[in-house]
Amino acid sequence: MAENMDFRRETDVEGGEEVYSKAVRAGRRTYFFDVKATRNDDYFLTITESRKKQMKDGSFVYDKHKLYLYKEDFAKFSDGLEEVINYIKEHKPEFFRQQEADAQAAPAGVDDEFDRL
Repeated sequence: MAENMDFRRETDVEGGEEVYSKAVRAGRRTYFFDVKATRNDDYFLTITESRKKQMKDGSFVYDKHKLYLYKEDFAKFSDGLEEVINYIKEHKPEFFRQQEADAQAAPAGVDDEFDRL
């Protein structure tokens, strides 16, 4: 039990050491997938959704929501996500075709060019 409490304290207070990060831009939303490590070298994943919102005064703020996924849940989470994505692909395949077409039609931006370097 003490080990689990140390794990929680480390992840909540210190945020863990960043091991790997992937940002996915999707319109006004950006999803961040961050793999982090505890002092004991246990990995956990944070998934952050960041949405850009315009305020009434014209300024912008970012609304963020974060999900923590721990090692004991990786397999079940992955299985569940795969199952629901396959369901959507089977029942609404046009959702995926449109995204593929959009990706192919989008001109290369500065970020894309930078990522290729």
